[in-house]
Amino acid sequence: MVDGHRTFVIVGGGLAGAKAAETLRAEGFTGRVILVGDERDHPYERPPLSKGYLQGKEDRESVFVHEPSWYAQADVELHLGQTVVAVDRDTKSVRLGDGTVIHYDKLLLATGAEPRRLDIPGTGLAGVHHLRRLAHADRLRQVLAALGRDNGRLVIAGAGWIGLEVAAAARGYGAEVTIIEPEPTPLHQIIGPELGQIFTELHQDHGVRFHFGARLTEITGQDGMVLAVRTDDGEEHPAHHVLAAIGAAPRTALAEAAGLALADRSHGGGIAVDATLRTSDPDIHAAGDVAAAHHPLLGSRLRVEHWANALNGGPAAARSMLGQDVSYDRVPYFFSDQYDLGLEYSGWAPAGSYDQVVLRGDAGKREFIAFWLKDRRVLAGMNVNVWDVTDPVQALIRAGSPVDPDALCDPSVPLESLTG
Repeated sequence: MVDGHRTFVIVGGGLAGAKAAETLRAEGFTGRVILVGDERDHPYERPPLSKGYLQGKEDRESVFVHEPSWYAQADVELHLGQTVVAVDRDTKSVRLGDGTVIHYDKLLLATGAEPRRLDIPGTGLAGVHHLRRLAHADRLRQVLAALGRDNGRLVIAGAGWIGLEVAAAARGYGAEVTIIEPEPTPLHQIIGPELGQIFTELHQDHGVRFHFGARLTEITGQDGMVLAVRTDDGEEHPAHHVLAAIGAAPRTALAEAAGLALADRSHGGGIAVDATLRTSDPDIHAAGDVAAAHHPLLGSRLRVEHWANALNGGPAAARSMLGQDVSYDRVPYFFSDQYDLGLEYSGWAPAGSYDQVVLRGDAGKREFIAFWLKDRRVLAGMNVNVWDVTDPVQALIRAGSPVDPDALCDPSVPLESLTG
């Protein structure tokens, strides 16, 4: 590859960016690889921030994608703690916050997402938290341990994956936990009410209190510290700390200012990319949480915020930047761990897209596989405390063929036999 004179710039110091840099070198790229991240920490993985690391079961060093020494060994130039403030597509350059200008031949935007903020009085109090970055997890881990020692109270706004995982971690430390959620069950828009009820019961069995059908309207405090939260139905809940876990928004400001095409909000927003992860500018790609990709298998544009998308999307974008033939059609996948419940979810079945949910196994024992179907075709599957079934579940999704729901929910029928 005669590319020693070329420069590839990666904006974003997360998993997608780090794996893209690794792939460029693994594929034989000999030019400059420059990675710019706005955090001072080396690139790290996010799942431990609400799982093992937050629970105190994993040490801080375990979260990093590579050993710090790897970047020098791979000749990847790092600009950590630096923000890219502008992309100039005419001169093919990026400008950093300190004024440094870097030329690129190819540019990868892996800028990720940022936590949505509560727009209510009291969010400036010291005990109000978000969880997105390693520094957030560092602080929250100390907070949860202190709450456990002191019988303290944590209120969580939002019963999505992050809210539930933090609740499980907090209960592990012994903290008192209340979750405020406007929907009638956890994960209501993601897995529906039937499955959501299972998570309600799981957390209630571990002492979590839920307040459904309500939103936070105010966080009250004194001398800068949190005392309580109030909801729109007039209730008040005592609290020492509050976590806002109400979702994340793609960090598209840089792309928007550069005039790149964005996806509309019905597809989750983000930077619009094709199946090769290329943006509306052929020399700029995007991957990870910020990318809204046209998915060849699903026939739709979607933005996926989960670990596997960053893990696989970064390398796919890198190969595309090198001119390889790429069609990014990975089945969306994520996993969660809460108490003694572990799960894996494959596919894409947003609210309103399916007409049937079938279960294989014992939901009462929390050992089952759930399938979301549309016209008898499997859109998504979630295995709960059942393992080594991801491949056949994803094969059913890829096949797109009608499946007999009775056979699907019969544990005596091998999943592999249903792909046709």
